[in-house]
Amino acid sequence: MTMTEFDRKVEEASARINRSVANVAESLEKETASLILYLNDEVVPAVRSHSSKALRMASGKLAEFADFLEAQQRKNP
Repeated sequence: MTMTEFDRKVEEASARINRSVANVAESLEKETASLILYLNDEVVPAVRSHSSKALRMASGKLAEFADFLEAQQRKNP
């Protein structure tokens, strides 16, 4: 194999690798965009909904605890 053949084979291999990397990068960009859409459309609203429910539950429990403390103060002035 002459040097020009070697150079040609290296260039061909390099071109194949470049195409493969470009394909992977394109796929990764598409998958990343899909993931971001999913997070924004599905996950974020669910977290917000559950967070507000959790805060409402905590608020209720804190109100009950405040009532309990006030009742204890009335029993033991």
